[in-house]
Amino acid sequence: MSKPLSGRTALVTGSTSGIGLAIATAFAEAGARIGLNGLGTPEQIKAATNQLQKAGAPDVRYFDANLMDPAAIDKMMAEALKWGGGVDILVNNAGMQFTASVADMPVEKWQAIINLNLSACFYTMRHALPAMAARGFGRVINIASVHGLVASIEKAPYVASKFGLVGLTKVAALEYAAAGDRASGGVTVNAICPGWVETPLIEPQIMARAEKFGGDRAQGYKNLVLEKEPSGRMADPSDIGALALFLCSKAAHNITGTAVPVDGGWTAQ
Repeated sequence: MSKPLSGRTALVTGSTSGIGLAIATAFAEAGARIGLNGLGTPEQIKAATNQLQKAGAPDVRYFDANLMDPAAIDKMMAEALKWGGGVDILVNNAGMQFTASVADMPVEKWQAIINLNLSACFYTMRHALPAMAARGFGRVINIASVHGLVASIEKAPYVASKFGLVGLTKVAALEYAAAGDRASGGVTVNAICPGWVETPLIEPQIMARAEKFGGDRAQGYKNLVLEKEPSGRMADPSDIGALALFLCSKAAHNITGTAVPVDGGWTAQ
């Protein structure tokens, strides 16, 4: 079985569950060492570590950095850059959400969402990118959102942070576009912008819609998704993992500065 990321080291934030764990798993299957980071009980972190080892990661290390703390990020990145030959792939996936109108949005929620969804990505990238450029190979993948491309009501800080993350992605891509070459793989910076992704966090919303249809989950699911996505179906976390893996390939050396929607046609409307 081909291991296209053999010898590479990937640091994935927010990777103890959900989309982040799916991306880390795709990288582990491709042979990468995995730097794990995210919230969870010791049991959850151990389970994620075991999953990645079983998937094929030759080494897994958990970094417990609080991404709301720039000093903690600096410490994590300093350690990660010395581990496993350095960070070849950085995935900024950690994020949070809170809904309220602009008038009712608590100031502390605004600040927290901007800090985690946007500022933390800047703090990791500022350390990772120079080392990538020096090696001639590097991949930064920022998990933005469809809400980095279009807006929805009652999501001001989330939308602002994700639009900002798409902008940060484009600036960094331009600054490092000439690093490396086709043979080395170059340094690319891209954003993935998922729409609906079927994770356990979405289940309460599905079941709330299902109540309108006598508890029929399938009808509730379709009713929820079709509000935004013409496809009528959500992505699976593994779909995002597969796309992230492709963006890490040498074939993707000239794909940089993009914001790739995985949204069932949401942003095509």
